[in-house]
Amino acid sequence: MYCSAACRQKAYRERQGGGGVGVDGLIKEIGRQVERLVPQPPSVLYSGVTELSSSVARLRRVARTARETAREQTPESVTREPVTELRVPVDEGDFAALVESHRREIQVHCYRMTGSYDDAEDLVQETFLRAWRARDTFEGRAGARTWLYRIATNACLDFQRRTARRPQRYAPLPGMNHGGGEPPARVTWLQPYPDDELPSAEEQPEAAAVSRETLELVFLAAVQHLPPRQRAVLVLRDVLGLTAVETGEALDMTVASVNSALQRARPTLRDRLPGRRADWTATEPTDRQRALVKRYMAAAERLDLSEVATLLSEDVTLTMPPNPFWFTGRDALVEFLSMSLDAKSPMFFGHWRHLPARANGQLAAGGYVRRPGTTVYRAQVLDVLRFGADDRIVEITSFEPHLFPAFGLPLRL
Repeated sequence: MYCSAACRQKAYRERQGGGGVGVDGLIKEIGRQVERLVPQPPSVLYSGVTELSSSVARLRRVARTARETAREQTPESVTREPVTELRVPVDEGDFAALVESHRREIQVHCYRMTGSYDDAEDLVQETFLRAWRARDTFEGRAGARTWLYRIATNACLDFQRRTARRPQRYAPLPGMNHGGGEPPARVTWLQPYPDDELPSAEEQPEAAAVSRETLELVFLAAVQHLPPRQRAVLVLRDVLGLTAVETGEALDMTVASVNSALQRARPTLRDRLPGRRADWTATEPTDRQRALVKRYMAAAERLDLSEVATLLSEDVTLTMPPNPFWFTGRDALVEFLSMSLDAKSPMFFGHWRHLPARANGQLAAGGYVRRPGTTVYRAQVLDVLRFGADDRIVEITSFEPHLFPAFGLPLRL
């Protein structure tokens, strides 16, 4: 029990080695976790190893950040004296420990801005490097968290100016039945985000900042249609809950410009989202939906196309970013699947196995395929599933398998 949210956050940072504990404290905590390990019972061993693994991973990230920031030093910047009134540590290790405590929420912010897990990871590292270079400009009035958000937002804007990516529409492919629906928006860089890497309530207690709907794929794809600066204003104002003054300071904009950008962004976003909020905002998955995912995985493993069809809504949509394949409607999707799931077909893809996963607050299934003539199941696709009101699958977004390790999934079975 804590007397306030601030005390809860402080206690959490101290436990996680991100507050005043520093690198030395984190190393000592890992030593204590090792000493507490016992081989029996298995459940206790698993819990202890999981906790140890998390701490070691955090220390590895701290060490990597410290190494990178050390490379950025110039002889003139090496000093043990405070630069201004010191609120950001000058020591590389302590600085890395400080920024590590904000890593998850900054990475989620970069992910909202870009829609790409890979780009978000790179931009977090870029944010921390920029923060290290600019540590002598930090005045401490708003706190390290707000300071890092400002740096991260501008890093994302610079990245978007360099890439100049714009969503397109899927185009029909010759000889393929895509269904009778309108081609969906094609966001080739869209990637899933592992639920396990989302900030906990203790790390990020502000309800708006961890709002489930702002991490759903439907929202992420829609927000990519906004120009970068409008996107930044909308995320800072409507998702993170910053004031117009704070947003203007972060983006070097006037309050009038912030309000104008927000007024233009909101209607554009509404036009890109389904008409009814219930059609795209998901609650916590129900037991029935979890059971349906198990049926979905089992049916694919049995090559039971008819069972797969019963789980799909009539107007189901499937997309495969960054690939150009897309289907609207159950009939078109079943026709496509029939060629690869039929063992007698010359286009038979192979035998399947699946492992459950969670991505963007939604249920997902990691698919592995054993191609004919081989003995190993290799990672093939991560299906993120969205359910409708009748608990049928209304949308499948299939992603390439290189992100399996981020979801705790192996690349081979």
